[in-house]
Amino acid sequence: MQTIVITGSTRGIGRGLATEFLNRGHRVVVTGRSAASVNPAVAELSQLGEVMGQPCEVSDLAACQALWDAAVAKFGRVDIWINNAALAPDHGLFADLDSAQIGATVDANLTGTMYGTQVAVKGMLAQGGGKIFTFEGFGSNGMTNPGLVVYGTTKYAVRYFTDALAKEYADSPVLIGSLSPGMVPTDLLIYSSRSEDPAQWEKSKRVMNILGDKVETVTPWLVEQALGSEKQGARIEWLTKGKAMRRFLLPGYKNRTIVEDYEKEYEAKS
Repeated sequence: MQTIVITGSTRGIGRGLATEFLNRGHRVVVTGRSAASVNPAVAELSQLGEVMGQPCEVSDLAACQALWDAAVAKFGRVDIWINNAALAPDHGLFADLDSAQIGATVDANLTGTMYGTQVAVKGMLAQGGGKIFTFEGFGSNGMTNPGLVVYGTTKYAVRYFTDALAKEYADSPVLIGSLSPGMVPTDLLIYSSRSEDPAQWEKSKRVMNILGDKVETVTPWLVEQALGSEKQGARIEWLTKGKAMRRFLLPGYKNRTIVEDYEKEYEAKS
């Protein structure tokens, strides 16, 4: 039984990861920006196994340290730390974005990942080892798209940060790698991709329906790979280039309704 800390795990991919780790008998620390989001998630997930909750604003180093301390106080150690928490500004051209949204996105996606990783590295070096994973997203591979400049920039920076840090700690007992889930319809993906132009949004949805997968499809694989990874600098990638190319060629993927299904589920919950 291992202890897993997942930032931003009250919903979306983070929540899916928490569910899968619990299903495999591991202990999970669920985090969100407030107790109002953490407490309901913990209440539901506790039916699956041993779980605790801790509010954490990842852009606050002291909050990240408090998260580590609370996890260790409860479970004795942290075996895997996953930096999943992320934000995205409104979909729009860079010059039109609100400065507060730009700052919040950089703080959560980049600064938050750095702070969480720094706390986890120190703690894991002291306890004799562990694994840290950052989270990739659109832009990690250098791909660009109008309206996603800020989000993509943060994810490109996270990719560099992860690669550089893995080399910096290559000879340590702390393994550092990344998780790349591909296109998974979540609140964050829909919010960051939706365009004010209905025609553009429909075009984007056609691509997402071909390349996208649901949380419950992707997270079991990511969890198995994270648990089994023993390679420094490992990049655990669900949607590889080869897989993406095959999906565009195979006729079965052109009639999928991944995004529409998610929108219906979201509206039903609302």
